[in-house]
Amino acid sequence: MQALFGQLLIGLINGAFYALLSLGLAVIFGLLNIINFAHGALYMLGAFCAWLLLERLGVGYFWALLVAPLIVGALGVVIERTMLSRLYKLDHLYGLLLTFGLALIIQGVFNNVYGSSGQPYRMPDVFTGGYNLGFMFLPKYRAWVIVASALVCGGTWFVIERTRLGSYLRAATENPAVVQAFGINVPRMITLTYGFGVALAAFAGVMAAPIYQVAPQMGANLIIVVFAVVVIGGMGSIGGAIITGFVLGVVEGLTKVFYPEASNTVIFVVMVLVLIVRPAGLFGRER
Repeated sequence: MQALFGQLLIGLINGAFYALLSLGLAVIFGLLNIINFAHGALYMLGAFCAWLLLERLGVGYFWALLVAPLIVGALGVVIERTMLSRLYKLDHLYGLLLTFGLALIIQGVFNNVYGSSGQPYRMPDVFTGGYNLGFMFLPKYRAWVIVASALVCGGTWFVIERTRLGSYLRAATENPAVVQAFGINVPRMITLTYGFGVALAAFAGVMAAPIYQVAPQMGANLIIVVFAVVVIGGMGSIGGAIITGFVLGVVEGLTKVFYPEASNTVIFVVMVLVLIVRPAGLFGRER
């Protein structure tokens, strides 16, 4: 039972990162129709920003949670304005190829500067230790990751689905000319949306830094799984990305207990089955 609960905890932690990253992808694709293959590299960039802020400037973890997403989000704004905005009238494949190329460039630069070995990021003192729940020991930082991810995901869903700003964003994807006629700057809205989407990836990277080694390939190892999560939940579905991310993290954790050999492929098996039964994804809309 201890092994079972331990793997469930690991599954929830992985699910927290899957949910955050797939949420960023869903926001960008659902509102901008961009398949952002640079998402994993920007996740890695968030972790490296936190590490550099700590090692070079002495900026602690909580400030890094605020500053690193802002830095990476600003980079996302530059990328959208200078590159992606030129591709909106072209086929989606061009955006995918551009972001894939950007991912390779970013990872290559950091690999050349810092090498392929990971950099340690020390755990914040406030999160050392844990809680003895009787049936298992719950580290404080793991609990924080799950709670913080759920709060950020829930807040993002609420803003997009239940507020006037979210309705403007969704309307701008359907009919930008009408929205612009109401005096709303649609290009600026698109730019800020992309910046927010990549800032979510950077936020996940900062939270991952104390758990995993901060390494140039950390995003590349995760992004394929996250794309599978987005496809299962439904491309562009905000709620689908969040729910599917957490659920598939738990499924992956349970698979490690009962059939460890399939733990690396179970998400892709689920993706194939979902696409056969429901090509639009579990929460996606048929187009």
